[in-house]
Amino acid sequence: MKKSKFSLKRFKDERIVELVRRTDHKTLAVWAIDCAERVLPYFEEKYPEDHRPRNAIETLRTWKNTGVFKMAVIRKASLASHAAARDVGEDNAARSAARAAGQAVATAHVPTHSIGSAIYALQAIYRATGSSDTDTAIAGEREWQYQHLLELIANDSSPTKKLKYKANSKV
Repeated sequence: MKKSKFSLKRFKDERIVELVRRTDHKTLAVWAIDCAERVLPYFEEKYPEDHRPRNAIETLRTWKNTGVFKMAVIRKASLASHAAARDVGEDNAARSAARAAGQAVATAHVPTHSIGSAIYALQAIYRATGSSDTDTAIAGEREWQYQHLLELIANDSSPTKKLKYKANSKV
């Protein structure tokens, strides 16, 4: 039985969208890194000499740790990771993993790009699993993403987080 095409609508999770709206920028960067790194082995095992997706993640990590934002650096890392995805050619887990890294680094510029990293991570898992296990694998990863974001928020001690969550404490 052939799997249907990956659908963004089918796997969109409003719980995560709402959390992202209220979460500190750097917390979202950590989450995007973690989502992308969970699937990066799909790319690195197939293309061990191509470091563009890993470099994108490291670029985001550097921004998160230093706070130094240079759009040219962020853009270059994101575009390089997406170029690595295009170089893969076929739609497979490696390609989606490279796209997850490209979206992750873009989180430094626009926080909601973190959702793109999470969705491409789901797509990588979708493409890596057999058709009979796909729904279970996707549900498990999506739940991990949600719980992990909640955990990062709970452990975030930034003043921004406290203000956002006091205003609307439905989490």
